[in-house]
Amino acid sequence: MVTTTSARVKSRPETERKRTEILDAAIEIFGAKGSTNGTLADIAEQVGMTHAGVLHHFGSKQKLLLEVLDYRDKSDVAQLADQHIPDGPELFLHLVKTAFANELRPGIVQTYTVLSNESVTDGHPARGFFEHRYDKLRTEVSAAFRELCAQEGVMDTAAIGTASASILAVMDGLQLQWLLDPSAVGLAEASAFAIRAIVNGVLHPGPALETYAGR
Repeated sequence: MVTTTSARVKSRPETERKRTEILDAAIEIFGAKGSTNGTLADIAEQVGMTHAGVLHHFGSKQKLLLEVLDYRDKSDVAQLADQHIPDGPELFLHLVKTAFANELRPGIVQTYTVLSNESVTDGHPARGFFEHRYDKLRTEVSAAFRELCAQEGVMDTAAIGTASASILAVMDGLQLQWLLDPSAVGLAEASAFAIRAIVNGVLHPGPALETYAGR
């Protein structure tokens, strides 16, 4: 059968719509069951397709898993200029805004938390993704710190690397606590407090902890 150009053009939006449905279902399944126990059959059932139909769109479970992570990251920057996180000190405000947005999308947060924790296991298909993601984010947060320190006349920048890793760790750790008991932890409020405290710790470092321990 000959497919006309117009027919192919019409099919593309339908294909993208179906791919998005599969990704949304995968977020729900992987978030609830993990990437090992969550199956393509579960996802196919969720969207009213066959197992083969899901494979037609994504090729394999591993490829679908990586596309879920990419889909999640793109949703963070969909409304931003150039679809990229801000540079410089504005990045810290963006991280706080992300925490507020995450309170409204627990499914995506749950999937990210489950997959990031699973990725530390040997041979996990998402390990490379998370290694690259954290390396890139640490680099971008460090660059924001250096620009902020330059603006504020802070000469001692030795703590920037530690502070950058700490911000990412605190955000991810608070997400885990929030998922376990949202009534006990305000994700946005606690994230904003922690980010502000870490930024201030670089700009205005206080006494070493040993000072307090010796009292």
